[in-house]
Amino acid sequence: MHKTKAYSATSATSRIGLTTIPRREATERDVQIEILFCGICHSDLHYARNEWSEFMPTVYPCVPGHEIVGRVAKVGTGVTQFKEGDLVGVGCLVDSDHTCPNCQAGLEQFCPNGVLTYGSADKHQTAPVTYGGYSDSIVVDERFVLRIPSNLSLAGAAPLLCAGITTYSPMRHWNVGAGKKVGVVGLGGLGHMGVKFAHAFGAHTVVFTTSPNKTEDALRLGADEVVVSKNADEMKKHAGTFDFILDCVAAPHDINAFINLLTRDGNITMVGAPDKPLSVAVFGLIMGRRSFSGSPIGGIAETQEMLDFCGQKNITADVEIIPIQKINEAYERMVKSDVKYRFSIDMASLKSE
Repeated sequence: MHKTKAYSATSATSRIGLTTIPRREATERDVQIEILFCGICHSDLHYARNEWSEFMPTVYPCVPGHEIVGRVAKVGTGVTQFKEGDLVGVGCLVDSDHTCPNCQAGLEQFCPNGVLTYGSADKHQTAPVTYGGYSDSIVVDERFVLRIPSNLSLAGAAPLLCAGITTYSPMRHWNVGAGKKVGVVGLGGLGHMGVKFAHAFGAHTVVFTTSPNKTEDALRLGADEVVVSKNADEMKKHAGTFDFILDCVAAPHDINAFINLLTRDGNITMVGAPDKPLSVAVFGLIMGRRSFSGSPIGGIAETQEMLDFCGQKNITADVEIIPIQKINEAYERMVKSDVKYRFSIDMASLKSE
C-alpha cells in the first residue's frame, strides 16, 4: 500500500479537510490514476453528512467523489486496454461480481454486489470502505476505467461520469430521438445535461422550471421551449403531448402535473431523488397506458458510449472550477443551488497542501 493526500469528512457535522489515505498498489488488472479533476455531485454532500443513513449509513472518515478524470500513472502487468499517459475517467462504480445476470447483460449498475467508488466495503481490505476522488490518485480495476475523448475539456468532462450518464441512460432506454417531444423538469446539475442530450438526440426539447429567469439559459443549452410549471395555463397547453419526460427534481413536487402531459404510452422517468414519497394518482397512468419509472447511472459499456457521443458532439457539463480548499463553501452554495451547473475541483490544488 501507499499513502495519498485526500480531503475527508470525519463526522456528519465536520468540515471536509486534508488527510492522508491508503491506496493499494496496482495489481495485475489495475490502473493507477493521477486525478486531475473531480466533479462535485449532490450525492457527495448527502454521504458526507450522513443524510442517507437509512439505506447507506456513512462510515467515517469518508472521502467522496465519483466524477473522476485523470491520467494513467501506472498499469498492472495484465492490463491491455490502457497505458501510461492515457486520459481516463472513473464514475460511480469501481467493481461488481461480474457473474450475475445484470453484469452479464452489461448492466453493472444493478449488480447486487456492486462496489461503489466511495462508501462500499473494500474487498481489497485496503481500508474499511472505498475512498473516492477527492484525492491525488486512485487505483481501479481496468474493467471499470473509461476512456475520455481527447477533444473534451477535462474539467467539463468530469461530471459526465455521473450527471452525464444519469441523464443519458434513460433517454437511450426510452428511445429519445428525432420526432419525439421530450420534457426536462428542473434546470440544475442533472437537468442541464438532460437538455443537452435531448437536443443532441434531435428531440423537440421543452424545459420545465419554476424560475422564469432561467428561460434564457435553457434556450442557450438547447431547449426549443421553456414552460414555467407554476403557470397552469402554460401547462394545460401541453397536456397529452409528451413522449418522454425526464424529472430531475430532488425536492417534493406534484408529479401528477407532469404525468398528465404524457401522450398515450408516454413515460416519465425520475432521476432526481426526493427524500419523501411522491403521491401518484394512478388513474393518470391507467387512462393513457402511461408509465412512471426511475433510473440510476448506466453500465460501463453504456457510459463509454455516452463519453464517445459527447466527444463526437463536443458535449461537456457547464462547470465552475474551484480549488479543493473551497470544497466546504461549494457544498453550502450547492445546497442553495448557487452554481451553473456543476462544480469541478482542480486537483492540482491538492498538490500545494
